[in-house]
Parts: sequence; structure tokens; C-alpha cells
Amino acid sequence: MQTVSSTTGVQISNTGSGYISARLSHNAMRHWNERLIETVLFLAAALSVLTTLGIVYILVSESIHFFARISIVDFLTDTQWTPLFDDAHFGIMVLVSGTLVSSLVALLVAIPVGTTIAIYLSEFAGSRVREIAKPILELLGGIPTIVYGYFALLVVTPILQWALPNLPGFSLLSAGFVMGIMIVPYIASLSEDAMRAVPMSLREGAYAMGSSRLYTAIHVVIPAALSGLAASYVLAVSRAVGETMILAVAAGMQPNLTWNPMEPAATITSYIVQVALGDLPHGSIGYQTIFAAGLTLLLITLMFNIVGQWLRAKYKENY
Repeated sequence: MQTVSSTTGVQISNTGSGYISARLSHNAMRHWNERLIETVLFLAAALSVLTTLGIVYILVSESIHFFARISIVDFLTDTQWTPLFDDAHFGIMVLVSGTLVSSLVALLVAIPVGTTIAIYLSEFAGSRVREIAKPILELLGGIPTIVYGYFALLVVTPILQWALPNLPGFSLLSAGFVMGIMIVPYIASLSEDAMRAVPMSLREGAYAMGSSRLYTAIHVVIPAALSGLAASYVLAVSRAVGETMILAVAAGMQPNLTWNPMEPAATITSYIVQVALGDLPHGSIGYQTIFAAGLTLLLITLMFNIVGQWLRAKYKENY
């Protein structure tokens, strides 16, 4: 059944469930435009998923060939990492220890400094100061990491040697310290955004009860923004674990099983850079070690992200 609107003269069709404009119901071009946009958006979303699956496939498929020749027990328990020597050993814990120690040093620097900066920018700084300070702070994230590496080697290491005379020229401490400086913008920017998203009513309620700005920031704003803070910390962990050039320049790239940050050591990423220069033939056991090391790094990062997601869900339930 069809009728004509008395006011607009547009033909209306009665479908039984309501009235639909004939102009809209027969606009095929509009329908296909929406389908096209939906398809483009779906492909954009699927691209990241397919990229991740492709990375996982390459790492797993190449690692299978590696573990067909090397026992996974030796890979996890051996205390030496000399895959390119005649007396080859494949103890990945040598590289894992350097990765974890350098990342821990970086986080011990970045989390307190970045969180403090975020509190200042969110709760104390004026709008003019924030507009100037935040872009300058984020500029640190755009400096090439190789520049940070030379900064660690030529500036930070001599300063640390002045304070610690026994510190060698290459060390995880120097590399980790500069990594922490590099990560500060990630934590500060994301944490400040999370704090500013906290409703002003919570702050006003705390002020009405007589709380100071510092007490309100620590006991009201931070707990309310804790899920966002946890996300920034997880990003910082992933960034520290995956860092390459700072460690390749300043940490020494010596495969040394140590938990002492004052010693030189190699990390998973620095080893991959060292071997992936093209000197080894494709398919050799030395070449395949980079995929086993890369798979280990992927699993470590995945573990940290799972813990971070759990923390975010936990704090969202509590607050």
C-alpha cells in the first residue's frame, strides 16, 4: 500500500512494520556506498590481525626446524649461548637475563619519573605550561634510538663511571638508564591523558572534604585512572623488552648470563641484529636461532600484555 505525504508530496510505502520513504528505500547508490565503506573498514581492521598471524606463522614455522635439531630442554636450561662457535651452546636464558635486567632498570627509571610528570601536568600545571611542556616531552619519543645509544655510551656511561669507578665501558645499567629516559614520554603522555579523563566531580568532592591537591592526586585521581596507568606501564614494558639499538651500542652484546646490571651482556634483540646482517647462510642452525630467539621475545611480550590486561580488568572492577 502506498500513500503520498500531504506536506512534502513524497511517496510513502506501508510495509506493515512502519512507513519508509520511497526515495530512501530505492536509493541503491546509497546502499552500495555504505557497503563499500563497511568493507574498507573491515579490511583495515583485518590487516592488523593478518599481519600478526603472519608474524606468528613465520616465527613458529622456522622455530620448528630449529627445535627439530636442538632439544628444547637444552634451549631453556643451558647456561651458555654460543650458537656460532664450533662448541655450540643454545641456552636462551643468557639472552633472556640481559633482556629482563635492562628492562627492569629502564622501568625503575621510567615509571616513577613518567608518573610524576603526568601528575604535575594533569593536576598542577597551568594550561600554558601544559601546552609547551607536553609537545617537548613527546619529542623525546621521536628521537632515533641509535642517538640514544650513543648518548648512553658517550655521556651517561662516563657519568656513571665517575659515581661507580668499577663500572665497565659497556653495561646494562647505562643502557637501561637511557632506555628509561626514552620510555618516559610514553608513560607520561598516556598517564596524563588517563588522569585528565577522571571526572572533575571526584576532585571537587575531595577538595570539599579538605584534601590538598597532592593528596587528591595520589588518593583519588590515581586510583580512578589506574586502568589507564596500567595500560601505559604495559606499553612501556613492551617498548623496553623490544628495544634494540641502545642495547646494541651501550650494553656490549656479550652473551653473559648475569643478573647484575653493572656487567655487559647481550639481549635477545641485540643478538638478532648481530646475526641478521646476512653473514650466515639461510637454513643453517645459526640462522634459525634468530627465529627461536624472536619467538621467545614474542612470548615474553605476550606474557606481559596478558598480565597488563588482567590488571586493567581487576582495577576496573575495584574502581
